[in-house]
Amino acid sequence: MKSKVFFVDLKVRRDCENTIQKIKRLYDTAGFDRIIDEGELTAIKIHFGEKGNEGFISPVNVRQVVDKIHSSGAKAYLTDTNTLYSGSRRNAVDHLTTAIEHGFGYEVTRAPLIIADGLLGNSFRQVPIKGKHFDSVKIASELLDCQSMIVMSHFKGHELAGFGGAIKNLAMGGGSVAGKMEQHKGLHPEIDAERCNGCATCVEVCPCDAMEINNDNISTIDDDKCIGCGECMTVCPVEAIDFNYADIPDFMEMMTEYALGTVARRQDKIGYMNFLVRITPDCDCVPWSDTPLVPDIGILASTDPVAIDQASLDLVNRQQGFTTSKLEENMEPGGDKFTGVWKNSMGDIQLSYGEKIGLGNKDYELIEI
Repeated sequence: MKSKVFFVDLKVRRDCENTIQKIKRLYDTAGFDRIIDEGELTAIKIHFGEKGNEGFISPVNVRQVVDKIHSSGAKAYLTDTNTLYSGSRRNAVDHLTTAIEHGFGYEVTRAPLIIADGLLGNSFRQVPIKGKHFDSVKIASELLDCQSMIVMSHFKGHELAGFGGAIKNLAMGGGSVAGKMEQHKGLHPEIDAERCNGCATCVEVCPCDAMEINNDNISTIDDDKCIGCGECMTVCPVEAIDFNYADIPDFMEMMTEYALGTVARRQDKIGYMNFLVRITPDCDCVPWSDTPLVPDIGILASTDPVAIDQASLDLVNRQQGFTTSKLEENMEPGGDKFTGVWKNSMGDIQLSYGEKIGLGNKDYELIEI
């Protein structure tokens, strides 16, 4: 049976119609009011954006979902987990400061902010699952303790995962710091010595002191210390650092198993909204926002994380790519936009493997409202 995915575009040509009204109508049509009961503590799983990034979902749009949750008599809170890499969200103090600076304060959203894995990312519980790589996963405590959840995801590219949507929001966003390390297990960057110019940018950002410049003025990596976060690859100005892409399939499967752990035993109490706007080549974890790959498309809602990500990917790929973007190929409608940027990525694994382990269904019916 196909999963239902509801869609609104962003076209507005009449009075009293705007994105705010469309979000509310999408929420109602998707049946999210039936997910949430009076008195429940309801998490809105969101990404607050790294400092310097502008691609995150607008707090004004998040406010509309908060209001709908409140109308059900439930109590909404906004939440995310701390990052593995260094940056403005590695601990709860910096993370909350960044969220407030990006407009997610109570005065805008009317919901308190809670970092789900605690001050330093150590607040988690083991959740049993039946996976190929894990029999239990380390999920942030304050995501497990909520009675219902709305997962709001900015759909965009990602250099390792290919793209990030609902599944990645559940997986990396649901895992504690220790859980993120498990997902990155076996992923170690490699240095192209001919490209490296010894600038030491990677050394400065490495959160575990795994990198140094050797006597030949080339960056080196201590694999015993490396946690596989990939921040060095992100910041390298000459693109001299990359992962061994033979490790990517296992990484994708481990990530998807973590998504399953985040929703375990309560899949009927979670709704998903994907925002297909400002579809950048990179995750909102980077401290910048590049030119979008394709035009803004719209917003999707579903109770199936696999179906909503599959529909999002299909809608993105139907677009004509922007020649001014990071796209190097696959510009034409129907071309795979994210492999057009990250040629070695394998984003579809999170969809096929997600279906295989019971996270959701790739077959969907797109319903435009």
